[in-house]
Amino acid sequence: MTSSCALIPVFADQLSDGLASLAAGVPDRDLVVMAEVAEEVGYADHHQKKLAFLFSAMRHFALRLRGQGWRVRYTRLDDPANSGSLTGEVARAAAAEAAGRVLVTEPGEYRVAAMIDRWPEHLGLAVERFADDRFVCSPGDFARWAEGRKTLRMEYFYRDMRRRTGLLMAGDAPEGGRWNYDADNRKPAEADLFMPAPHRVEPDAITTDVLAMVEARCGDHFGRLRPFWFAVTHDQAEAALDQFIAAALPRFGDYQDAMLRGERFLYHSVLSVYLNAGLLDPLAVCRRAEAAYYDGHAPLNAVEGFIRQIIGWREFIRGVYWLHMPGYTAQNHLGAARALPGFYWTGDTHMACLAEAIAQTRDEAYAHHIQRLMVTGNFALLAGLDPAAVHRWYLAVYVDAFEWVEAPNTLGMSLYADGGLFASKPYAAGGNYINKMSDYCRDCHYKVSKKSGPDACPFNYLYWDFLDRNAEILGANPRLGPVYRTWGRMADDKRQAARDSAARFLARLDAGERV
Repeated sequence: MTSSCALIPVFADQLSDGLASLAAGVPDRDLVVMAEVAEEVGYADHHQKKLAFLFSAMRHFALRLRGQGWRVRYTRLDDPANSGSLTGEVARAAAAEAAGRVLVTEPGEYRVAAMIDRWPEHLGLAVERFADDRFVCSPGDFARWAEGRKTLRMEYFYRDMRRRTGLLMAGDAPEGGRWNYDADNRKPAEADLFMPAPHRVEPDAITTDVLAMVEARCGDHFGRLRPFWFAVTHDQAEAALDQFIAAALPRFGDYQDAMLRGERFLYHSVLSVYLNAGLLDPLAVCRRAEAAYYDGHAPLNAVEGFIRQIIGWREFIRGVYWLHMPGYTAQNHLGAARALPGFYWTGDTHMACLAEAIAQTRDEAYAHHIQRLMVTGNFALLAGLDPAAVHRWYLAVYVDAFEWVEAPNTLGMSLYADGGLFASKPYAAGGNYINKMSDYCRDCHYKVSKKSGPDACPFNYLYWDFLDRNAEILGANPRLGPVYRTWGRMADDKRQAARDSAARFLARLDAGERV
């Protein structure tokens, strides 16, 4: 092979045929480099299902590329010659091929981008970097949109993305006359014998081999590995999209914020894992959903809500991440410092909502956005858990979690650790919200109707204690003004009961007692 050979590293979240660096390469000349490395396995305590999904999807994508005529150098995690790092594997490939340059698509995570910054010196090769054009809005475009704005609000960004893509637009106006149908999408759900289920795939020989390797090498990681049912190829991911559109999209909007015991998916798509790994194209997914509306298959509130999650929230969160890294993940606006409770790993708690969400996370490597925001995230906020520890937990336990999408959702949306960069107030709530949107409270050890005392729902008194202890920081927030006025009008004995109940609960939490 001549020195004109280029190396094309492809990462676990870049499993897309149209990847910019692949488009710049020549299949029978250049070499795709893919590797399962200990460095990536160990930077967080990744859920066993997450590791199995990524490794199996990578191996299947390598086969797909070979079928398209590409030469692929693939290193398995259990290869004795594996260097253990992405840089090491690219260096080994460069030496073996006498490569002349590297073509790489910009990675999703800052730490990997910083690693690539060092490649020209480390490898002694020219490195040509390509923008990741699988997103609607580039980091540069987002920075220009954000320039001069005191606060960043997803709603205004989302409207620009609707205009840019033309999705659900009637000329210059939004379809139906409204940009956002979120107010229609907050219905509690009831158990339904005909509840749809996400598309499930039986593991093939490649996936079975991966499962055995993960079991042997990473069996001490969080989570249950089996049963494993995720799609791991482009065709399987498309089948998952087909099933969601046909069976769940029509009712997705109504019940997207609902939670039910024993119903782990309700009408959610569970497509974020495939979008974030590159097995599905985000804009194509949105156009499929849009077509379902125009065909009369799904109502506007469902389709708009689904599309907003992708071209609105997903794109917005990525923009926030790249605009504010590398310092974003170190922020702690409220000075929260409490250690992450052990029950975040075990689910061993009397609080039914947390036990349900964490057990589901352990079993499926998945929980939907309200479980993440208003159950595990809300408790972390109210209890004053260390944002860095909570961030590491979310990054580890969810199959769709890459830092660019996880960190702003955790640190900004759930924990207000960035001081309200894009959230106008902390997403704090007492037990009434959980009771309204779920059936978790029915058989809970604690009573959601009680505001203080040993058998009261901890969310109730922790909510007021959170506001009280953060009054100096949050008291001037205009959206919290009515809440603080309610606290101020409360009888002294009721306020003290809330403080005392919170103090007792948090002391037990710190002591490692079952709460």
